[in-house]
Amino acid sequence: MIVSAAQCRAARALLGWSQDRLAEASKVAKATIAAFEQGKRTPYDRTLVDLRNALEEAGAVFLSDGDLIEGGQGVRLRAL
Repeated sequence: MIVSAAQCRAARALLGWSQDRLAEASKVAKATIAAFEQGKRTPYDRTLVDLRNALEEAGAVFLSDGDLIEGGQGVRLRAL
């Protein structure tokens, strides 16, 4: 799993990041992030990896299906 649009939005919300901040941290164009989060396009895998890496470096932890007893994909903040 790389990162879904919903996880990207949720991770940004948990971190208090704007799309501009994610674009700066990931070196991905804001327009690409906006289109992805709106479900208008799916970026290349390498772009999704860049987004995920930037969010993880800031403290997001991505959960895949089965990481919890109940529930699917998700995101949480890393424990301090």
